[in-house]
Amino acid sequence: MSQRRVQIVILCEDLQQFVFARYFLKKRGFTGIIRAKICPPGSQAGEQYVRTQYLAEVKAYRQNKNRVSIGLVVLIDADTGTLEARLNELASVLAEDAQKKRQSNEAIAIFVPKRNIETWIRYLQGETVNEEAVYAKFKNNEAVCKTVVEDLADRCYSQSLPEDAPLSLQAACGELQRLLPLLQP
Repeated sequence: MSQRRVQIVILCEDLQQFVFARYFLKKRGFTGIIRAKICPPGSQAGEQYVRTQYLAEVKAYRQNKNRVSIGLVVLIDADTGTLEARLNELASVLAEDAQKKRQSNEAIAIFVPKRNIETWIRYLQGETVNEEAVYAKFKNNEAVCKTVVEDLADRCYSQSLPEDAPLSLQAACGELQRLLPLLQP
């Protein structure tokens, strides 16, 4: 009996976001292929890269979803905006190309850290955080988040995230539901 091949594309702004998402997926039991689509350093703003690549990745997902097991994970910082504003921007990218908005049955999960991914990591490390503050990057130490992300994956799955968790992180746990069918063996 052949095992089904599952592929997830991670579209993100930087290496820290990719590492975060990869640890999260692996902790939830994902053993398939992970393809990284990371903004090349110095090429453009990370959020701009994600917005411009989003349409192509959604199209690729939709073209392939009926013949292969595939998912799309998108990470884009809210920066100084809101989670809703970022989600609306991505929806507008699809609408401008006459594409359907993201459907509830599509394995397209969008994670929008407010202000940036480091906010989530600092919170998960036990720090008191503010979603308006800028937290320093973990340059050349992106793997520092491994244990806290693995704990987050378990908490999201069991729906036991603390009530004081940043609202954007709570929303991200809800996005996990879109990927669960791909994460099951």
